[in-house]
This record gives sequence, C-alpha cells and structure tokens, in this order.
Amino acid sequence: MNSYERVMARLRGEPVDRPPNFNIMMQFAAHAINQPLSAYYQDYRVLCAANFAVQEAFELDILQAISDPYREAADFGAHIEFPDDGLPLCAVPLLAEALDLGRLSRPDPSTGRRMSDRVNAVRHFRAQAGGHIPVMGWVEGALAEAADLRGVGTLLTDLYDRPAWIHDLLELCTDVECAFAKAQVAAGADIIGVGDAIASQVSPKTYRLFVLPYEQRIVAAVHEMGALARLHICGNTTRILADMVQSGADIIDVDWMVDMGRAAAIFGDRAAICGNQDSVAVMLNGTPEAVRQVTLACMASGGSRSISAAGCEIPLGTPHANLLAQAAALTECNGSSVSGHVA
Repeated sequence: MNSYERVMARLRGEPVDRPPNFNIMMQFAAHAINQPLSAYYQDYRVLCAANFAVQEAFELDILQAISDPYREAADFGAHIEFPDDGLPLCAVPLLAEALDLGRLSRPDPSTGRRMSDRVNAVRHFRAQAGGHIPVMGWVEGALAEAADLRGVGTLLTDLYDRPAWIHDLLELCTDVECAFAKAQVAAGADIIGVGDAIASQVSPKTYRLFVLPYEQRIVAAVHEMGALARLHICGNTTRILADMVQSGADIIDVDWMVDMGRAAAIFGDRAAICGNQDSVAVMLNGTPEAVRQVTLACMASGGSRSISAAGCEIPLGTPHANLLAQAAALTECNGSSVSGHVA
C-alpha cells in the first residue's frame, strides 16, 4: 500500500496497513538537506528536495508545498525580508492605512513571483510522485491573509472598529485564495491546506461572522476542482470545533490543547481528524517512548479515519529518534484505532 492509497483509504474509513503521517515540516526540512531557510522559502527546487528527503526518512505520507504565510502578501506588494537562515519578516504592513485597501490589485497566481513558485513546487511534486504520495498545496485563510496585510493587532481592533471594511478586505482575500487554490490543483495538488491560525484567537461568534463563510468559499473552490481540503488552525480551537466542521474541510487539524476524542466525536463522519502530539513538549523535548505512547493514544482517540501529526510544525532540533518512534508507533497501530494498543 503506497502513501496515496493509504491516505485515500483512511479517509474513506477503510482498513489500512497503518495510519498516515501528516507531520508539517518546513524549517526542519530545510535543515535536513543543509539548506538555509531563505532558499527553502524562495526556491521551489529546494523546498521540493527538502520535502522528498524528510518524506523518505520519516515515512511521511504527504509532500507539501508549505513554507511561510507571506506568499500572497508578497505578490500583493508587501515588502518581505528574508534573513539568510531566519524566518521571513514583514516589518511594515502593506495596509498601514484603511484607505490603502482601494489601491490593492489582485495578484495572479501564475505570474506572482512567490505564488507561482509554490505552483511550480506542486507541479514538480506531481511529476515526480503523483499517484504514489499525495501532493498538498497551501493557501492562507481569508482572515489569516488579512492579518498578513494589515498586521495582527490592528486587524483584531478592526473587527470591532470597522467591520464593513473588514468584510471588503476578506472578500478580496477570498477571491485571491480561491484562485491560488485552483491554480495549485490544476498543477497537480490532491489536497489544499488552508491555514487560518489567527482564527484560534477570536470568539465563536466572531469566527462565524468573519471566518467561517470565507473558509467555506475556499473549501468549495477546492472541491469544485476535484481536490480535498485540509483546515489548519493551530492553537486551542476547542470553542470552535463545531463551527470548524461546517467549513466543509475533508481533514481538520487539531493542536495538542484540544481533546482528540472530543474533537473526533464532534466531527463525526463529516471530517477526518488530524493530530495532535505536542510539537514541543512531546516531539522536541520528549523521549522516543513518550512519543510512542502519545502517538498511540492520539490514534486510539481519533477513530478509524484519524491521521497522525504533531499539532503544528515540527520544530528545529527535534530528535530523529522521536520522529522514527512516531513512524514505528503507527506501524504498531496497524491501521487500528483500538485503545488497547496503548500500554
């Protein structure tokens, strides 16, 4: 059973040889092939080589064109700084003033320098491993993209001070994200990840008003192209679990703060749950045996369609032994979700 077959069978609730592994690796992947982060973020060939390396080394079941949140923002016109081996920075938000919104033009995924680079990554993944390993593209959720353009603190204030303006901004962001998602599916993506991390910082009422309708539109655009959608909101999303499943996403990530069993019960057969080892306490600082125990517990709680992953990105410095312990634990599961696997 190859990774593509494993993932698709798991999503249908059918028996598999082991649960799939969907760990998100970005900085870790770049350093795995001794490349600086600036190269990983800006050159799809480096990103692809890094993902192929970690996929093989740690038995991942996905190739992912995920890097940083600023691809769309850069092509909107934001100035993004790329330290040689550090995280990208947007020191001055593009929408410093509300009136700046009227001056924005929609970037084209096929010609925008950073968006087209991600499309090229998807295309390369597809050419090399299509049908054998699922290929995942990535877009920002509308509220997350709005935060990239406006600045997080200012945006959260805007939700109260100028809600009509926020909806105008979200409409623009959603149009761009839908086009970006469609371009990646056309290039060969099987799955589109939708990153909306800022949504864990708002109330359920605010989520339903300013987040959910736009996530639904992005997911619908992905489904229209025949691909699957994976919703990723890291942080404590316990309050909005029932709302998140209304997005229509096929796979929903949950972070370590969320009770895996509770989330799985809320999602039911509407979405497969993905998670949720603690990226730091377990994967980075835990022992291989601790990783084994938590991995087995997550799969036992998640049910027959659950997918394994740390709650968010695998940190730099995570011991290889811990990642291998996770892979071994999934083989130990043998595709089952029976809680008796946990010692």
